[in-house]
Amino acid sequence: MGIPLVDIKRQYNSIKTEIDRAIQRVMDSSSFILGKEVKNFEEKFAEFCNTKHCIGVSTGTDAIYLALRALHIGYGDEVITAANTFIATAFAISRCGAKPVLADCSYDYNIDVAKIESAITNKTKAIVPVHLYGQPADMSTIAEIAKKHSIEVIEDASQAHGAEYKGRKVGSLATAACFSFYPAKNLGAYGDAGAITTNDKKIDEKVRLFRDYGQKRKYYHIVKGYNNRLDELQASMLSIKLMHLEKWNEQRRKNALCYNYLLSGIGDIVTPEEKDYAKHVYHLYIIRTRFRDRLLKYLKLNGISVGIHYPLPINLQPAYSDLGYPKGSFKLAEEYANTILSLPMFPELSREEIKYIAEKIKKFYKYAKK
Repeated sequence: MGIPLVDIKRQYNSIKTEIDRAIQRVMDSSSFILGKEVKNFEEKFAEFCNTKHCIGVSTGTDAIYLALRALHIGYGDEVITAANTFIATAFAISRCGAKPVLADCSYDYNIDVAKIESAITNKTKAIVPVHLYGQPADMSTIAEIAKKHSIEVIEDASQAHGAEYKGRKVGSLATAACFSFYPAKNLGAYGDAGAITTNDKKIDEKVRLFRDYGQKRKYYHIVKGYNNRLDELQASMLSIKLMHLEKWNEQRRKNALCYNYLLSGIGDIVTPEEKDYAKHVYHLYIIRTRFRDRLLKYLKLNGISVGIHYPLPINLQPAYSDLGYPKGSFKLAEEYANTILSLPMFPELSREEIKYIAEKIKKFYKYAKK
């Protein structure tokens, strides 16, 4: 049995007719840049997130960058984010000219809210909490801290499409929120794509200018802008997939429950914790074990694809050696980088496949201590 970490083809096959029609519709229209499909998706995704505005952009990284730019964050400023996020969050901050300031994670993998205030200086302009692996960060506490210090909050919701915090969808919990639609995401395009959601009309207007060369009408440029547009083909396919997202997320949640049950009590395995305020959508299903590297090799030998998200926290990445955080700066982020393992997780994953994975893990632990 060969089980992939993610299987985009299975998903495509389940909605092939709808996707193919959407592609053909765009080809027939011969409108490929900022046309009806982008507008339609923006409206639908804003409604889904319960926000007034959605702006489709080229990638999730660009979404964070443009949101920061719209809030006038740049050189000399500092932006706090999690030490254990995917490095793109930090790259977007750096691209603005600002400095990423890191905070350790908590036991649920999200930013430790108790560590945020000690990272705030007179240069801090924003906090970018990441809803890592599909579970929302503690946004109420983060909002209180931000209000106290008069700083902005921007959600990095790139791994949490459809997740909920205290009954509210992520994307509606801060000044702005940023999404990636990378193909492997819960809501994934067939290429790079992203979006920003907000209730702030000024942010909406600024980002729309920035993403399209700073122009409101062709060849009349109000500000220095960029080419960060969501294209029509990706928007058309995202609109189709959005209609299935809630169902797919529920299938992910059921898969997670199945994993939790089957892995309970096996060795030193630690399964994900779902917070009482959250609706986790399991973009990734993460376990922890001190035998991580050996288990990883064993599962791969048995046809099970696994991953590590992520093998190095940002402070230990060579690209950010200049931040001055030595090894040991972020206890949990660094510990988890050595013990976390991503098991296969996608809506179409079958119970038989999950049982096979659990059986192999159980078998591994018969010999793990030898």
